[in-house]
Amino acid sequence: MRNTIKLLHSHGELREIHDELDIYLEIPHIAYIEVKKEESKALLFTNVVDRKTNKKFDEPVLMNLFGSFSRTQLLFGRDVEGIAKEIESLLHMKPPSSMRDKFSMLGDLFNLKNIFPKRLKKEGACQALKFLGEDAKLSKLPILTTWEEDGGPFITMGQVYTQSLDGELVNLGMYRLQMYDDQHLGMHWQIHKDSSHFFDQYQREGKKMPVSIAIGGNPLYTWCATAPLPYGVNELLLYGLITKKPARLVKSLTTPLYIPEDVDYVIEGWVDPSALKVEGPFGDHTGYYTLEEPYPVMKVSAITHKKDPVFLATVVGKPPLEDKFMGWATERIFLPLLKTTASDLLDYHMPENGVFHNLILAKMKPLYKGHAKQFMHAFWGTGQMSFVKHAIFVGEDAPRLSNYEPIVTHILNRFHTSRVLITEGITDALDHSSPEALIGGKFGLDCTGAPMIEAPELLKDEELFQKLQRCDADIRGVRQYMRRTRNPIAVISVQKTKPIKEVFEMIQDLQKNLRVIVFVDEEKNDLDNAYMLVWRVVNNIDAQRDFYMNGDMIAINGTNKNSIDGFTRQWPGDVECTDSVLKSLSDRGIIEPNDDLYHKFQLCNIH
Repeated sequence: MRNTIKLLHSHGELREIHDELDIYLEIPHIAYIEVKKEESKALLFTNVVDRKTNKKFDEPVLMNLFGSFSRTQLLFGRDVEGIAKEIESLLHMKPPSSMRDKFSMLGDLFNLKNIFPKRLKKEGACQALKFLGEDAKLSKLPILTTWEEDGGPFITMGQVYTQSLDGELVNLGMYRLQMYDDQHLGMHWQIHKDSSHFFDQYQREGKKMPVSIAIGGNPLYTWCATAPLPYGVNELLLYGLITKKPARLVKSLTTPLYIPEDVDYVIEGWVDPSALKVEGPFGDHTGYYTLEEPYPVMKVSAITHKKDPVFLATVVGKPPLEDKFMGWATERIFLPLLKTTASDLLDYHMPENGVFHNLILAKMKPLYKGHAKQFMHAFWGTGQMSFVKHAIFVGEDAPRLSNYEPIVTHILNRFHTSRVLITEGITDALDHSSPEALIGGKFGLDCTGAPMIEAPELLKDEELFQKLQRCDADIRGVRQYMRRTRNPIAVISVQKTKPIKEVFEMIQDLQKNLRVIVFVDEEKNDLDNAYMLVWRVVNNIDAQRDFYMNGDMIAINGTNKNSIDGFTRQWPGDVECTDSVLKSLSDRGIIEPNDDLYHKFQLCNIH
């Protein structure tokens, strides 16, 4: 971390803040605003306090570490696309046909010896200071409370090291970790995570499960913790592949687990599989609060750290966030691996306001009629892609997937209701919109073919609104997007008093003027803010419940669900900054008020 700070300084990528700032809301709010700026910096908070307990921390807090493309590339130490090409060449390595090829292959194989982690017999720098048993207190660490409605402080950049019951498999993952008190942490590992699979093994045998949590060290350890590798593959192999150096590991003091010698902190402990505890709520990267649910709990047995540690943290909420840039690296590096199980895939892209699992764009080479719909099933059966709710597939003639204006035009010119596939599958544990937790609707759209229909007869927004209101007084506004395409999008705001399907049925006489309709609540939605409308809608829909089709017209119900919709689960609230905290930071000159930024990304409550 100290070397990383020097690196960021030398490239003008770091801003140091020396004002006294609280771990409760203040530091996270500053980082949340920073990551949304065009030219955001990594932030080093050097004067960190906990006003609730009158405690001052010696160590600084580092945030927004990966918060730009240039900074992420800098932290990788090499071209991210080059890493992908290297993985692709390894996956397609062929038997040598000449002596020259043999020598070349020997060189490649020799380099591979550096990818395997190396276990050391000595202690590491991360164990310079040791606190065991009752002396290991989580309150000694500057663990942040990010949002006012959070269930407590959370570790947000923890590297969670676990192993299978027999010790044969190890895993490095990243999960939010709620601090309950000085010696207990909530383990938010979801049922599809490797750590959860390991936990099941310990639970069946009635044995306590060892866990070691590292914070800091080389930033690549943190990124590797997010990598979607297959079950049983050690994520630290990626560290060796990228750096050409093996991760150097030391044994934890009170668990059998090995962690990198140069991390800043290690929190060790044991999970009793017979005891779960309510975890949350937590303002998560979906931009909504995830609700309270029971999860395993770790009892802390030791805390160790460097002599001069740096506490690494991130902030999650509404996009864009730091995970945008970490996700970009994942997207690029894992494309070759994804192609091995989804061989028809040419490229894919996860728009940041689709919060990864809610929306994905994919490019493929269709070879026959129905190929795209066939491929959708394969795509949803591939690793982490199984959690994707909405996937749009285009052909090889489509523009670059991250070039939004051209790619959306391409999609809308080819959209037709006959090209829609709606099915069912597993959903991410953070998904709040499906009628049942962990399972819900999937929406696939085949835009690989040629355009099918001509554009509708468009009206101006004002004229269209008048006609819509005559159909139903619940309708409060309309804004049309992509009017030059064959399938313009009409976003309609409503004050919902009845099911949206009934509203859709009442506007059927306007079929010649409408093609793609998106319904949103009047409250908290700005019809002129397309970025946040996409975020809201893909969060709020379940494909089996919220898509209505009639002829060439399709409607999407992007409203918050409640009893009117027959929705029985609790609907979570938006993640929003606390106005009094923003005002205090502004009055002290720590942040500059920026109404445009606040409004653009809906940082505060919108009336």
